[in-house]
Amino acid sequence: MSWDEKAFLEKLEGAHQFPDNYTFKFIVKPEHQAQVEALLPDADVKLKPSSGNKYVSITLNQKMNTSKEVVDVYKRAHTIEGIIAL
Repeated sequence: MSWDEKAFLEKLEGAHQFPDNYTFKFIVKPEHQAQVEALLPDADVKLKPSSGNKYVSITLNQKMNTSKEVVDVYKRAHTIEGIIAL
């Protein structure tokens, strides 16, 4: 992974008081949508296809207990082919 996990954890802790609802946003090709939704099966999900339907924006909102849980979701997400995390 190309990001600094410790710095991200610190930013999360500064911006959120866990447990807290956290919103994840990802962009993938439609064939990978199910993999993204499987990251958080109990999350509230919002989908928005791109204008040409080549990509889908997926917003997942779920209560997270710790900043570490948030980081773990991003780690699992980065194993999905072609995913873009926002």
